[in-house]
Amino acid sequence: MKKKDKKKILFISSTGGHLSEMLMLSPMFEKYDYHIITEKTKSNMFLLEKYPNKVDFLLYGTKTHFLTYPFKLIYNTLKSLLLYFKIRPKVIITTGAHTAGPMCCIGKLFGSKIIYIETLANSKTKTVTGRIIYHFADLFIVQWESMLKLYPKAKYWGCIY
Repeated sequence: MKKKDKKKILFISSTGGHLSEMLMLSPMFEKYDYHIITEKTKSNMFLLEKYPNKVDFLLYGTKTHFLTYPFKLIYNTLKSLLLYFKIRPKVIITTGAHTAGPMCCIGKLFGSKIIYIETLANSKTKTVTGRIIYHFADLFIVQWESMLKLYPKAKYWGCIY
């Protein structure tokens, strides 16, 4: 199948465990015209070599960096908007967290399908990003059956590891 015939899929996540979970989906990459977005950290630079011309980065910053977080969130939201129009994905798949939230909102606004996979790390509580995206995701997946109590419209597909 030619690249232009493949559906454009954007995989986006924060760094760390969220990225590790998302990369478990890498067997899907060859089936689609994929693109990866995550946060720029030293530990993520290997992605540029492993997936040439398929990776973009946002600024790293969690809500625990309360002084700089609002500025990084604004910057990342604006950069996400630019990247969205560069990539034009039909589907956005994410394992969270904060980095993915703005892109999912932008994607939904412009007609992309949103697939959210709630992190394996939470088996009893909702994540902040999950709470927001649950309301508009086209498919919301949980990795623990117990999470169906918190997200009744979610689908339980088991662990992606």
